[in-house]
Amino acid sequence: MSTTGVFRRITLGIAFAGLVSGGAWAQAQDPPPPQQDVQQDKKDIRSDKKDLNRNRADRNADAKDLHNDKKDLHADRKGRNKDQKDINKDKKDLHKDRADLRRDRRHK
Repeated sequence: MSTTGVFRRITLGIAFAGLVSGGAWAQAQDPPPPQQDVQQDKKDIRSDKKDLNRNRADRNADAKDLHNDKKDLHADRKGRNKDQKDINKDKKDLHKDRADLRRDRRHK
């Protein structure tokens, strides 16, 4: 083995060790978050949870209203169809009554 190859290996090993130790040192330099930021974050989280609960209640109320509206629509449709059936039956009866009247007038 030549001395150049050994020198290269040693140089690469030292450079790699320097990079690894430099990365570890850089990570260790992050300061801990200030206490005020932590408290503000906790306050924000509590506020967000309250908002979510209010939104959930509103959403549930909307779903209940929608269900009741669908029920009302169904009942209205049922009533309308019954009314239309009665109207058609009355028209049929009127038609028969007019025919009977005409027949009675002719045979008098």
